[in-house]
Amino acid sequence: MEVQETRVQTDRVLTIPNILSMARLVGVPLFLWLILRPEFGGPKSDGWALLVLALSGVSDYLDGKLARRWNQISSLGRLLDPAADRLYILSTLVGLTWREILPLWLTAVLLARELVLLVMVGILRRHGYPPPQVNFLGKAATFNLMYAFPLLLLSDGSGWIASLAAIFGWAFAGWGTTLYWWAGVLYVVQVRRLVRADAMAD
Repeated sequence: MEVQETRVQTDRVLTIPNILSMARLVGVPLFLWLILRPEFGGPKSDGWALLVLALSGVSDYLDGKLARRWNQISSLGRLLDPAADRLYILSTLVGLTWREILPLWLTAVLLARELVLLVMVGILRRHGYPPPQVNFLGKAATFNLMYAFPLLLLSDGSGWIASLAAIFGWAFAGWGTTLYWWAGVLYVVQVRRLVRADAMAD
């Protein structure tokens, strides 16, 4: 029984959680197109963009929940889930910065963290290790940013709803950015320990 469960967790590709993650990936270019439509002379489609983002958040919750409940945690799923998170964050950064809703400095701070993580992944691969798994802080950071971005998008308007969205949006953005870098620092520490252990073993 243990052997079969291990095989399910590592080998299967077409599982419900993986299909949900793939659907999230398909939604990334749609989401970016909806955000940028006004910049290219099209109508404002922020409501549809928010709907796509909300569905992404629901599927993000469900794929992890179902994978654990149905013993369908797979190697592919461990790659797809963080990839979808990062692509949504990246596409949102591009769209909101292009529309001047997000300041360039905040985008640079978040992208710098991604660059640091890419360097760490390269170092791990050179030493024969897989990319680090998403930790609780990383998930919490993504959670905050995925709340911040739609609220900031909603703040691009007038009236009390836009004002309220701006207040909460920037609060989530502040927490999300702090946790995002905190998780990044923990990744760096983890990589450093692994590399040092390898050096001592040699």
